[in-house]
Amino acid sequence: MRIVVAEDLYLLRDGMVRLIEACGHQVVATAATGPETLEALRTWRPDVSVIDVRMPPNQSDEGLRAALAARRELPGLPVLILSQHVEQLYARELLADGSGGVGYLLKESVFDADQFLDALERVAGGGTAMDPAVIAKLLSTGSPNQALDRLTEREHSVLALMAEGLSNQAIGRRLFLSEGTVSKYTTSMFGKLGLTDDDNSNRRVRAVLTYLNKP
Repeated sequence: MRIVVAEDLYLLRDGMVRLIEACGHQVVATAATGPETLEALRTWRPDVSVIDVRMPPNQSDEGLRAALAARRELPGLPVLILSQHVEQLYARELLADGSGGVGYLLKESVFDADQFLDALERVAGGGTAMDPAVIAKLLSTGSPNQALDRLTEREHSVLALMAEGLSNQAIGRRLFLSEGTVSKYTTSMFGKLGLTDDDNSNRRVRAVLTYLNKP
């Protein structure tokens, strides 16, 4: 994969670059500010990028803004956002277009190399990779959703793991179910949530948005 790494802390940025390249991927560019991040995304159009939320010049949300601006110009551009803390507004805004290819991890997750690399690959493939802590925070303030009330307990469990970005195969391993059984649960779940199978939507992403009670 061709990857852009945007992080203003040199040691963390260098560590991610070394980890990524040690796994056979190519870091095509690095950035330390919001404007540099946007320029790198526009220039390289990477297979996936890793972007810190808070970056210079103002140390607010320049990294996220650069990612959102790039996705508006290049729809579906895969981005994995890193944050020191759970920022509910940032997570919702990142997911808002429903096109997939997005991830939101807490920075502490970077220290789990397998989890970090798995998230990169899922996002690059057009999926989602949401930190469980982010999901829990979003759910704690979400509004009621009647469509979710129609789901069975098992369907809720499948959807919760889908929100983390797990594939049907990975969900099956976690719940001790066959991949075919998980597929049946997801089909039933999509129907109950009113998510039709068409070429213009990503049902898994839309299901996750419903689960997170996006207003």
